[in-house]
Amino acid sequence: MNMKYLLLFIIALSVNAKAQTLQKVNLSGSVENTKSEKVYLQKYENKTYITIDSSEVKDGRFSFSKSIVLPEIYGLSFTSNIDNPFTSYLVFLDNGNINVKLDSIDDFKNTIVDGSKEQLLYENLLKDSVNIKDVIKKHPNSIAALYVFYRYYSYKMSPSDIRSTIALLDKNLQNSAYAKAMYDLANTISEVGTGKQAPDFVAYTSANEEVHPLTLAKGGYLLIDFWASWCPPCRKENPNLVKTYEEFKDKGFNIVSVSLDSSLESWKKAINKDNLEWTQLIDRKAWNGDGIKKYGIRLIPSNFLIDSNGKIIAKNLKGDNLRNVLLHFIH
Repeated sequence: MNMKYLLLFIIALSVNAKAQTLQKVNLSGSVENTKSEKVYLQKYENKTYITIDSSEVKDGRFSFSKSIVLPEIYGLSFTSNIDNPFTSYLVFLDNGNINVKLDSIDDFKNTIVDGSKEQLLYENLLKDSVNIKDVIKKHPNSIAALYVFYRYYSYKMSPSDIRSTIALLDKNLQNSAYAKAMYDLANTISEVGTGKQAPDFVAYTSANEEVHPLTLAKGGYLLIDFWASWCPPCRKENPNLVKTYEEFKDKGFNIVSVSLDSSLESWKKAINKDNLEWTQLIDRKAWNGDGIKKYGIRLIPSNFLIDSNGKIIAKNLKGDNLRNVLLHFIH
């Protein structure tokens, strides 16, 4: 190998290794409006929080001095339970001296983070709608900018736009799990568009029995609905589904709901409370579930209307839109 290119290769490796190096986090803070005796530090992975450390609360304060990958996305919580992602506060940790006022009220609405440049950028990016390509061009090495792209924009972009935006990132972020998830999403979106054949997938009953939801179409129209008990927009949409189901269930229309809950108890309680009488399935792998991956789901509620031939004829129908589409097909 030419010595010039060998040197560049070694430099590239060292830059990527540096990006993945464990560093000791300087994280401390106070707690508000809680009687919890511990604060949990969690690693954020595909919209799920995994507890990696805990700190006892003493005189209203907590601190961590753990060696972790920086900069990266983590969560702070008063519980190690991961059944509901809204019990964790998303925090961007870098190598600054970071102080957090962790307030439990209204899903951490009043929580304040000081000392993290990535956190500040993230909060600023959420204030207004942005041109995500311009953001990535300006901040190609920012984990916060990458997360905003991944979480809030990728699901409504075309496959080509997703790929071209990823290409604007620094190389180490192009190789991240977030970028990989978006590459996968770009590939999937092109396969689950309107007019495409709906992909088969597996979900489970409460007794952990395997079910292929597409077999429940029964020669009519099938709505596959992805939701979770902990998802406020999902629960808000459920009354519309109940109303539409009652109107069309005897006219060749069926619904299969697939939950991302990890807790069977919370799932069953929500089904009963919301009066969901159609087939209810669950995939406790949540965002790593078979249906979620094959249908390119990045937010819930999401749904797909499938005809008797197994083709997708519409998707993400909310409110009266589902009823209006069914009126067009069912006479």
